[in-house]
Amino acid sequence: MNRVDRLMAIVVRLQSRRVVRAEDLAAHFEISVRTVYRDIAALGEAGIPIMAEAGVGYSLVKGYHLPPVMFTAEEASALSIAGKLVEHLTDA
Repeated sequence: MNRVDRLMAIVVRLQSRRVVRAEDLAAHFEISVRTVYRDIAALGEAGIPIMAEAGVGYSLVKGYHLPPVMFTAEEASALSIAGKLVEHLTDA
C-alpha cells in the first residue's frame, strides 16, 4: 500500500472507531509505530483535526468527517505529486 492510500485508510479507520492506539494502527497496516507518528503528523499538517492523548490513542475531533473523494488512486497520487512539485519548485 502506498503512503497516500495508507493516509486515507488511517482517516477512515479513525472515523470508524472512537480511539485508536498507534500500536494498533502499526499492526493493522504492517508499519512501524514511528511511521504511524509520521503519518499522523502529516494528516495534521494537511488539516485533519486529530486529537492525541498520551497513553490512550488518537481520535478525530467530534463531528469531523472526511468528505467523499471521487478520485482514483492514480489521480490522487498525481495530485499529491503535483502539490509537492509546486511546493518545492516555486517561491513563497
